[in-house]
Amino acid sequence: MSFWSNKHVVVTGGAGFLGSYVVEKLRARGCENIFVPRSKEYDLRDRDAIVQLYKKARPDVVIHLAAVVGGIGANRANPGRFFYDNAIMGIQLMEFARQAELEKFVAVGTVCAYPKFARIPFRENDLWNGYPEETNAPYGLAKKMMLVQAQAYREQYGFNTIFLLPVNLYGPGDNFDLENSHVIPALIRKCVDAKEADLEEVTLWGDGSPTREFLYVEDGAEGILLAAERYDSCEPVNLGTGKEIAIRDLAIMIANEVGYVGTIAWDATKPNGQPRRCLDVSRAKESFGFVAKTSLREGIKNTIAWYRSHRDGPDVLSNS
Repeated sequence: MSFWSNKHVVVTGGAGFLGSYVVEKLRARGCENIFVPRSKEYDLRDRDAIVQLYKKARPDVVIHLAAVVGGIGANRANPGRFFYDNAIMGIQLMEFARQAELEKFVAVGTVCAYPKFARIPFRENDLWNGYPEETNAPYGLAKKMMLVQAQAYREQYGFNTIFLLPVNLYGPGDNFDLENSHVIPALIRKCVDAKEADLEEVTLWGDGSPTREFLYVEDGAEGILLAAERYDSCEPVNLGTGKEIAIRDLAIMIANEVGYVGTIAWDATKPNGQPRRCLDVSRAKESFGFVAKTSLREGIKNTIAWYRSHRDGPDVLSNS
């Protein structure tokens, strides 16, 4: 609790899905000086906007969560945008934080940075042993450049930057837009809509064989803050549960929770994405005591309930 006392904290992306949970947990920890830059006022791709942000907020700590992100379809449609926007935000935010001599910069990357055929479970030491899965490589590599920058800045300038690798996040408040949502909110929306429309069949991308690991968003926010409080090293750290599930089994779980009894069909002409994702989460536990608390089934129940009660809101079915 004392770590955040009297600290000024900038949370980029603090009004978004993950960021809103981080901000809430910061307030619960007694942090009273939280600045959340909004894109209308601060375009984080613009160096002058970043300079003005740091001048106004005068942060001690920056937690960089802002990202241009989406599912397989969005990544395939926007590889250039996803690379440039994410790379330039991270590079400039960290550089001007260094120039301003901030106490700490928390860079939040992505599991998409791992090689396509990384050994299971993904260990941080294997991060460079191959190229990422093609559909999300531009996004994953752009985020991974923050690790290169963080390690270089620590070595040359002694700048305190840490780099975290959260696995796929989900939970209440997620983005349910089918054009750019991730797999869990997309499956929930499709199953809920199919049940209400009494559809006999729902068609999903791929063949259902890939596995994924999922981290409940509230657990993810807790992991980020524990790392900010307790971790000071150049080595990257995974944030996850260490448990994987096949997309086919995930779809069945969600359909059962929703109450959809129709057929789930698979369109194998669409890409599967990375074959498997499952993290080694031992470093996070050993280094700063993070262990995820929410089971996948419990988290999915919470997310379905939230979607059903909020889906008529202005920002639920579009990327807010």
